[in-house]
Amino acid sequence: MENKNWTILNEEKVYENNWINVTHFNVINPNGGEGIYGKVHFKNIAIGIVPIDDEGNTWLVGQQRFPLNMYSWEIPEGGCPLNEDPLTAAKRELLEETGLVAEEWTEIFSMYLSNSVCDEKAIVFIAKNLSQQKSQPEETEQLQVKKISLNQAFAMVHNNEITDAVAVAALQKVEIMMLKNELN
Repeated sequence: MENKNWTILNEEKVYENNWINVTHFNVINPNGGEGIYGKVHFKNIAIGIVPIDDEGNTWLVGQQRFPLNMYSWEIPEGGCPLNEDPLTAAKRELLEETGLVAEEWTEIFSMYLSNSVCDEKAIVFIAKNLSQQKSQPEETEQLQVKKISLNQAFAMVHNNEITDAVAVAALQKVEIMMLKNELN
């Protein structure tokens, strides 16, 4: 089957703020039909961190999420400007949200979060050899941090108590890595 591309007839930026812009496109789809498409462009890469201590514990961050109007338990997460090294951003976010500093970092995956409407990319790391410092949350963040076992975190995913896409994917990846003895 031939791979056909979308043809953009014209585009108009319809909204922009410090984090995203939204563009409206008039297009011809790969099957030849004319239509419209809206795209949300993210100005940051989503960064997620699964901190793991020597006893098999991790840290979760809880906060009220405005778009969903609900409280959400997540792994430590944040944004990485497109011109910044993702590992540098991960180190900053882990310290800001939990007060943790890690000596060992491993990137475990990257993914696109909703590729039918946006280009938001996420990169997730495991952080090990941890030491506790003072957290430095941003002024907009009212965070609750809790240390729990990885098994408790996995159960929270399985019980739909963690529903954030990056956190779910990260914790399931770590669970698979543990089952395959890939976590050293």
